[in-house]
Amino acid sequence: MKITIIGLGSVGSAVATAVANTGLAHEIVLFDRDGVRARAAAEDLGHAAAFSYDIKITAVNNYRAIRGSEIVIIAAGANQKPGETRTDLLNANAAVISDIVPRVMANVDAKTVKLIIVTNPLDVMVMLAQKLSKLPASRVIGTGTMLDSARLRTILSRQLSVSTQSINAYVLGEHGDSSMVVWSSACVGGIDLNSFCRQTKISLPQTTRNTIEHRVHNAAYEIIRGRGATWDGIAGAVADLVRCIVNDEHRIVTVSIIDGIANKAIAMSMPRVVGNSGVIATLNPKMDATESAALRRSAKIIRKNYDSIK
Repeated sequence: MKITIIGLGSVGSAVATAVANTGLAHEIVLFDRDGVRARAAAEDLGHAAAFSYDIKITAVNNYRAIRGSEIVIIAAGANQKPGETRTDLLNANAAVISDIVPRVMANVDAKTVKLIIVTNPLDVMVMLAQKLSKLPASRVIGTGTMLDSARLRTILSRQLSVSTQSINAYVLGEHGDSSMVVWSSACVGGIDLNSFCRQTKISLPQTTRNTIEHRVHNAAYEIIRGRGATWDGIAGAVADLVRCIVNDEHRIVTVSIIDGIANKAIAMSMPRVVGNSGVIATLNPKMDATESAALRRSAKIIRKNYDSIK
């Protein structure tokens, strides 16, 4: 499979490494307007590939070179800086997506290509990319709250002393400050979270849950303060999404696509079945009234941000 990655800043470069390490691509095209940076990234990744998979890695700054790509990952745009929110990037990155997507679509097969959006604010960029590409919504996929959900499972695993692989718990809605944890449907080893806590005599009161949710919401800000940007976590999420698509896994992940959940024509994260054709189905987890209201609020914020694009 030929995969193109557009934008080779800290996030795009980490994504390239993570995707290469899946071993699922026979060719990776690295596109950046800065040809020197693209060539350097291709050289470095090519050297690393000598220790893992035999992959053709090329650097380009011309869109014709992406022809034949089945997956195009868009990681271009400004990244959050300390003190910024994802929505602070709105208009600058909308301009980036508006420039890139038509050029991509002129050089790929619209019948089969899947776009993976990484650029923030994620959900708004998914909506814009789908509008510009005219692709089915199921094939314009944002990484959404995959990383947020992974952060939640990681924190819970430490709190509960079980593997993250045994925890099913989701962060839904916006990939941003209005995201919400669906405690009502969280389970551990197939046992609902409250029952698990009773059986293991672990206390997880509402105050602790509020603290966990706060840590999930603020994880990116803490990482940005410490190292200037986040890249490893989102790179892992992208690689996992690529794995779902290429292997046709029909695995459930919390990605962002446009659908009618909670509001009309909103892109936000829900549990979704992902396979080779993109998103196959959207699932609706059990939620209480408070959680449902929080999800609707998140949808309204996304819509407001999208409508504010200049």
